[in-house]
Parts: sequence; C-alpha cells; structure tokens
Amino acid sequence: MSIGHGAFMSVGAYTAANLANRLGAPWPVTLLAGGLMAALIGAIVGIPSLRIKGLYLAIATLAGQLIIEWTINHVTFISGGVQASIEVARPRLGSYVLSSQRDMYYFLLFFVVVAIVGTLNLMRTRVGRAFIAIRDQDIAAEIIGINIFRYKLLAFAISSFYAGVTGVLYTYFLGIANYEQFQIGVSIDYLAMIIIGGLGSVLGSIFGAIFVTLLPIVIRYAMEAFGGVFFEPQTVLNLIPNLRLMLFGALIIFFLIVEPEGLNRLWRNIRSYFRVWPFAY
Repeated sequence: MSIGHGAFMSVGAYTAANLANRLGAPWPVTLLAGGLMAALIGAIVGIPSLRIKGLYLAIATLAGQLIIEWTINHVTFISGGVQASIEVARPRLGSYVLSSQRDMYYFLLFFVVVAIVGTLNLMRTRVGRAFIAIRDQDIAAEIIGINIFRYKLLAFAISSFYAGVTGVLYTYFLGIANYEQFQIGVSIDYLAMIIIGGLGSVLGSIFGAIFVTLLPIVIRYAMEAFGGVFFEPQTVLNLIPNLRLMLFGALIIFFLIVEPEGLNRLWRNIRSYFRVWPFAY
C-alpha cells in the first residue's frame, strides 16, 4: 500500500507547470514529462521496498509524501514562491482552447479510458503476472526466477507515472498547481478508494472512486434535508465535514473486516446470483 500518491501527483503537477510557463511546452509534452518525473521519484521512494513490506512499506511512502511536500514548499525554483502556486493555461487542441467544464470533462474522460485499458492489458503481460506472483508470495516468486527488486521498483514507477499524469491533468483542470491540492488527505482518499472498492482489482478501483466521490455529496444533501430535525443549523454545517471523515474511517474498518475484497466482490456476488437465478447453483 502507498500513502504517498498525493505527493507523486504534485511532482507531475509542478513539472508540467514549470515546463508550460518557462519553456512554453505544449500539454502532450508536459503530460509525458510529468508522468516520467513522478515515475523516477516513485522508483527512488520504492528502493526500500526490497527490504520492507506491509505496514512498514506504507510508512516509508508516508515519509516520501512528507519529504516531497517539504521540498516543494521550500525550494522556490520548483514551487514559484511563497504561496507555492503556479498558474497554468488551459490545454489546446489545435487552435481550440478547452475552456469549458464540458470540454475538460471529455478531455479527462479520454485519459481515464486509456488508463483503464492500459492497466487491464498490463495485468495480462509477463510484467503483470510477475506483479501478481510477488504480491501473493514473494519468496516463491523469487525461487522461480522473478527479479523481486526489479519488479517492485517497476511497480512503484508505473503507479507513480499514473499519479504524475493525474497531477498534470488535475492542474490543467483547475488552472493552477498548488501543493495544498496534493497533501496527505488526498493520499488517504485514494487509499480509501482502493480498500472500499477492492484491493488488487481495476474494477474495484473504479467502484471505490465513484463511491468515495459521491459519499460527501450524499452526506451533504442528507444532512441539509434531515439534519435540522436533530441539530441546530450551524451545528449541521460544522458536522458535515467531520461526518465524512468518520464515515470514511468506519467504512474502511468495515470492509477490511467483513469484505476485504470490497465493492468488487459484492458486485461479483450479485452478478453470480443473477447468472444462476432461480437455481441455487
């Protein structure tokens, strides 16, 4: 598990912002450069993965998150000054500027589809099968000739590349690169997504992202509609963000204990039920 993806996103975001503003690089160049720079930093952070794993590896990625945050805040060449904010112009397709939210939605949706298809196909390759073997039993994988260190670093590099590209796209969407967009809370949100959606599953990651994104919206509407029955209006406003955090924590604990494979497993159970219905087998 990684608790540093927010930091890898910030690496991609600031790489793209600096290239776009200082060199006038177009978005395809900044997108690739941001992903590659994040992959490089991710591989460096992943070097301890040869010796440690589990909770200790998660703490190592947390250290990476804090180090990268500190570096961006204190190195003005990277962050652009005291506020650590760099404005970025919206991407262009030829002469057309993607200025509206609808334009950016379809622009981002294209990369979502590419990322999902790429990940699904990656798991069918030799590299993907090596990842699965190391995840299930790393000692057995090493015995059959899989280079553990190489593939662990490659896993960090690929996941960090995805995070870096996401950071670039997020920066183009908001029109600004700012470290506050990529703090540890973002990394915790992503961790919640994969735990609730289902570890080790591409579809589970999609389910988790949808669930975690919609949950605060549902909470807000529910509290605005029914919270006044139990609380004062000002108390309702103060309770909404805290209730979101409490539910996140409770859901993570619930899925880890009751259904470690998350929403993806529930979806498979529902699909299997209707496949054999009305029979029991």
